[in-house]
This record gives sequence, C-alpha cells and structure tokens, in this order.
Amino acid sequence: MLKAFGSVRARAALGATLVVAVALVAAGVAVLQVLQGHLRNQAELKAQVAAREVASRLATGTAFDRLDLDDDPPVQVVDDRRRVRAVSDDLQALTGTGSTSVKVVTVPPAPSGDEDDDDDDEAEELGPGKISTEVRFVTGTARVDGKSADYRFAVVDVATPRDEEATVYAGAPLAAERGAVRTVRQAMLIGLPPLLAVVAAVTWLVTRRALRPVEGIRREMAAITASTDLSRRVPEPASRDEVARLARTTNETLAALETSVERQRRFVADASHELRSPIASLRTQLEVGAAHPELLDVDGAVADVVRLQRLAADLLLLARLDAGERPPPTARVELARLVREELAQRTGDRLPVTVDALAEVAVAGSRGQLARVLGNLLDNAQRHAATRVRVSLRAEGGQAVLAVADDGAGVPEDQRERIFERFVRLDEARTRDDGGAGLGLAIARDVVLRHAGSLTVGVAAGGGALFEARIPSL
Repeated sequence: MLKAFGSVRARAALGATLVVAVALVAAGVAVLQVLQGHLRNQAELKAQVAAREVASRLATGTAFDRLDLDDDPPVQVVDDRRRVRAVSDDLQALTGTGSTSVKVVTVPPAPSGDEDDDDDDEAEELGPGKISTEVRFVTGTARVDGKSADYRFAVVDVATPRDEEATVYAGAPLAAERGAVRTVRQAMLIGLPPLLAVVAAVTWLVTRRALRPVEGIRREMAAITASTDLSRRVPEPASRDEVARLARTTNETLAALETSVERQRRFVADASHELRSPIASLRTQLEVGAAHPELLDVDGAVADVVRLQRLAADLLLLARLDAGERPPPTARVELARLVREELAQRTGDRLPVTVDALAEVAVAGSRGQLARVLGNLLDNAQRHAATRVRVSLRAEGGQAVLAVADDGAGVPEDQRERIFERFVRLDEARTRDDGGAGLGLAIARDVVLRHAGSLTVGVAAGGGALFEARIPSL
C-alpha cells in the first residue's frame, strides 16, 4: 500500500481528491449557512408581522382580555411588571420569552374620572398608543396542543392609550428551517463519497495517460544504462508539453554524453599513439646506448624526453580543463605586460616576431593559462609562417582581442574548425612538424572558452592565418 502511494499517479489522485473534498465541504457549509439564514429570516419576518399585528391592536385601545388570539401563532403579552396579560389559545408551555408562565393575570382597570363605562368611547377619547420601531428576536420553545417545537420569537414593545406598557412575543416555527437544512445536509453526505470517487478515478486515469511517455523514457533510459549504448534515444511524444520537452532534453543530454565519451575514447587512443612513438624511440636509443655506449644519441634522447614532457604537460592540462577547472574570477592579468614578458623569453624562434600596437587592457583569469594560449599560437605561427609573425593586442567592444598572424599558406575555410580538434594535424603541417602532437590549438581554444571568450581563425591582411582570441576585459 505504501508503495502504491509512492507513485506520482497515486499522490496526484489523492491530492486532487483531498482538494475537491475540502472545496466541497467548504461550499456545503456555506450553502447550509446561507440556506439556514434565509429560512430564519423568513421565520423572523413572519413572527415580526404577527407581533406587530397584535401590538397594533393594543395600541389602538383593544384591552388585553379582548385580544382575539385564536388564529395567531404562539403569542404572549407581558406588561412592564412581567405579568402575563394575554396568551394565544392552546398554548400550554413556553420558554425563551418574557415569562415561562402561560396563565393570564387579570388586572383591574385603573379608576377613571369619567362615569361612562363604554370602552369604545373611552378609547376614542384616549387616542392611539405607541409601537416601538425596534424589533428584537429570541429563540425559544412552545408546546401547542401537546406538541413541542422550537420557535423564533419577535419582540415588540407597545404603549397602550391607557399608558400601560407591554411587550408582545409572537413566534414562528423553525421546523421548516431545520428540516430543509437536515435534508440538504443528508443529500450532501450521500452525494459526496461517489463524487470524490469519480474525481479520484478520473485523476488517476488522466495522470496515468499523461505519465505514460515518462514511463517510456524511464524504460529506455534503463535499457541504455544496461546496454551502455549511448547511440540510442528515448521516444519523443508528438505533444508540446513538459514531457515532450523532457524527452528532447534527455536526448540532447544523451547526444552530448555520446559525443563526450567518443571524444574521450579518441583522446585516449590518440594519446596512446602519440606516447608510443617517443617512448619507443627513447627505449631504442637507451637499449643501443646500453649495448654500444659509443653509439648513444644523447641529443636525440633528450629531444624525445622533452617531447614526452611537453605531451604529458599538455595531456595533464587537458584533463584539468575537461574536469571543469576554471580560472580564478578575481585574478587580474595585464595582457600587454604578459605579451612583452612571453616574447622576451622566446629566444629560439625560427622567425622574428613583430609586435604591433599593444593596448593596455586587463582581463580576469589565470596568467599561466593565458601565457600557454599565446605560446601555442606563436608556436603554430612559427611552424607555418614564411617570413614573419605578427602579434597585436587591442580593446574592442568590452573585449581584449589578442591576435597572432603569419604569412604562410593559411588555413582552408573547410578546415578552420577542424584544426581546433585534439590530435588533428593537417597534411601540410605534418610534413613540417617538429614533434607537435596536434594539441596546441585545442588547448588554446579550451583555455579561452574557460575564460568566457572565443578563439577563431581567419585570413591575415597579408595572407596567411590570423588567430584572434577574444576575452571579456575588466
């Protein structure tokens, strides 16, 4: 069971069901409250009409004992001393009003200076009484003809023409209100479970259908992991939703991973090949020197060792770059000073290096790695130049542009990206190479990329190749 609720489908169905349940319960409570308030307002209106009708009769001079309350709802009239002066017929018990008694108290009329006992004439002479505009409401119970029920009583104060103060309580039954609320509540309780079941089922089915492509992606990824075949791709749905974008991103990741693995395999194979030659040559020379010391080519052995050392250093730098090593972001490198210092150390170049204008521009990065970029570009230019090599440095569009140009044959346009691949040497370069492994330009581009820049090759002004390294300046 725990495993079932661990799936996305189960959690989505459960979450949707809970949300709908909370919403329905809240809506049901609101409906019940509105319904209850509406029915109570109707009961209060009915009770108010009855109470004002009785109060109007008292205000027009009708005596308490002459109130005809046969057809009225439960009515009780009490005076200012809380004495019951009138009640409706068949009323047997009462609570919540001015008095719990239903027995009428007979009070003799106050003496009058007028000997005429005609009540109609007396009322006419006394004039109308007063009815309070304020209506209060209380809830109580009443027993009529042996049946007890809850009532909503309207309370109206009245003053008779004889200056007698009284309070009228007239009730309206709450049975209709409570019956309607009970019926609606039962209907909600009966209908809620099936509705929630439908919501859960629909959510389960919709979620399962929506996640079906994800399951296909998962199965294919598991198969790729098991087979280690990175050329396989996950199925991409025809839709344009998040699952389709996930599939496309996954395939892009697989393609990048395949390219990286293939590049690593070629790198290992090429490195093994490049290392095999100087190691074999060095071993041969040492074996000959051990057998015939007079035949030992010391200069050749030293050259092979130097070549091995350079190749090992290049491979180590590439390994660090592949591992994601980045230059320190706060290190400031003055490129003009770096160019002058590096050129001063190059004493064995085949051709002289001409320095054009050097702008005073600084970048953030590693001085050693940027020096390696300049050195590799100069080494490449020395191998291909016919008569001269030129270096310049300028600031352009928020970037420092380090340019190295030669007057050699240049780089064919269709080879301008290939020369930056590792262990790639063009045929013409191989014939003139003095032992390079084809890593210089690859290292230079990787270093520049780690410095958030770019390295490109084009055509120099006087012919030949023009390499430009662009790095954001400070």
